[in-house]
Amino acid sequence: MTTIVGRHRAKIGAMQTPSEETVAYAKGLNAHLLGPGSLAEGEWAALGLPAPHLDTIRRFRLARIRQLLRRFDYAGIVVYDPINIRYATDSTNMQVWILHNANRYAYIPTEGPVILFDYHGAEHLSDHLELIDEIRTARAWYYLIAGDRYEEQARLWAAEIADLVRQHGGGNRRLALDKCNPEGLVALQNEGLTVHNGEEIMELARAIKHPEEIVAMRRAIASCEKAIAAMRNHFVPGVTEQRLWSYLHAENIARGGEWIETRLLTAGPRTNPWFQECSSRPIQNGELMAFDTDLIGTYGICVDISRTWLCGNAAPTAEQREIYGLAYDQIGRNTAILRPGMSFRELTETAVLPDPTRYNRYSLFYHGVGLADEYPSIYFPDAWADYGYNGIVEPGMVLCVESYVGRKNGREGVKLEEQVVITETGYEVLSTYPFEAQLLDG
Repeated sequence: MTTIVGRHRAKIGAMQTPSEETVAYAKGLNAHLLGPGSLAEGEWAALGLPAPHLDTIRRFRLARIRQLLRRFDYAGIVVYDPINIRYATDSTNMQVWILHNANRYAYIPTEGPVILFDYHGAEHLSDHLELIDEIRTARAWYYLIAGDRYEEQARLWAAEIADLVRQHGGGNRRLALDKCNPEGLVALQNEGLTVHNGEEIMELARAIKHPEEIVAMRRAIASCEKAIAAMRNHFVPGVTEQRLWSYLHAENIARGGEWIETRLLTAGPRTNPWFQECSSRPIQNGELMAFDTDLIGTYGICVDISRTWLCGNAAPTAEQREIYGLAYDQIGRNTAILRPGMSFRELTETAVLPDPTRYNRYSLFYHGVGLADEYPSIYFPDAWADYGYNGIVEPGMVLCVESYVGRKNGREGVKLEEQVVITETGYEVLSTYPFEAQLLDG
């Protein structure tokens, strides 16, 4: 059985056999072991989508992090971002709340035990995860919890982290950290540590997916597309943008999904320019409606695809066909050029874009995706000097191919996006939801 010692909760050791009672408890109550449910499982079975091997994914992810820690000569990394905690440990707890309350973190040494620091009373949520060696109660020192004692609490937090680095770092005092307030940095430095950019480690680690992660992503995309289809069933004149958007939420959750990161669903004149958030405005017959899923779905995997539909029974206008055709052509051509070995700069210089003097556009050509939007971001040529950075497209990367087209001073816009995995020889489009034939006719 798991033992409790003060603030520390030791996991069952590698050579121990958990009791039948412990196993039954975990399998009976843990959400991740219960799985996404019969709705999603039945749909995946009908589509012939096999289950991913989650233990393989977990071991691969931890190995990716440690490979990069060795490459950068770090003793270890502390991660606060719940997406990074999920990647490193596959452990979750109040993910959206933790995004703005620093009450949960993990220490991953280059060599040594993985330690999860969880919200008090929530240690049992990770009992099923074999790669977590120890669970401790997190020491929170953000202002909501610590008030004007935040510097005192930060010093106690830093002392505990520094003690772990001294125990497992082999004399290395270089620590990576993804997010931290300034008083925490000062406290770590006063403990003799040098602090380095942990976001770099985690973004580079997450950029390459194991084949089993692609198996899981296929399932997440299939569930997202079932949710899109359910939303389509409610797409009628008079439905409000936010009511329509709510169906995507509901169907994502029903299939074991987790949350949606944006409110990008708009119709008619609210589609141009892009990035309006969905509202109470009713969608009218003959209007275009565009959406971006931006959802964290099954297995915590992000599905980021976009489509644009025509509402009701009106025939599309010439402008609607024009901008839809341009957006469709853009993502088609920019997908077709993808191949491993290309540089990011080469993608920037090769990808096509409708005339930016005549049409509004999106903010970039491509971006990575995995547990969320991820590295890399591939920018337009005119943004390269300010934001561009180079790198190489590699097998195992998953990229979203983006397009937005709306006439300058025009009434509407079209948003399209595909999710694509880079293979050893080229690419495979993972998203399958159909485009609008009536907007492509002629």
